[in-house]
Amino acid sequence: MVLLRRVLGDELRRQRLRQHRTLREVSSAARVSLGYLSEVERGQKEASSELLSSICGALDVPLSVVLRGVSAELALVEPASTPAALTVAAVPGAPVESERVGSELAGAELVPTDLPAAEADVVASAA
Repeated sequence: MVLLRRVLGDELRRQRLRQHRTLREVSSAARVSLGYLSEVERGQKEASSELLSSICGALDVPLSVVLRGVSAELALVEPASTPAALTVAAVPGAPVESERVGSELAGAELVPTDLPAAEADVVASAA
């Protein structure tokens, strides 16, 4: 089983090391204890959204960049550890909100990709 806190910690460490910065420098800038930051990087502690924001601010890296790295890593290991991979598929007849941000996902439904096409259509139409 993949732990989100471990993958997130690995990504934060990668970002810090890419900048050739020490734990001490980042912990000071983020106003978090050195020990706690170390535990977050090692995946031993769950970081709150406020703490993540503070660490990302100290690293001068947008949270979205960190989360994208986490998402990419999870995508590599997740299919091996989950029973059915899911994908986003448009639900027929669902309204599309073209003026909203993320409109490409409006009316979308998660459908297992490992189902035969006929079964996937049944799952999508039942929603």
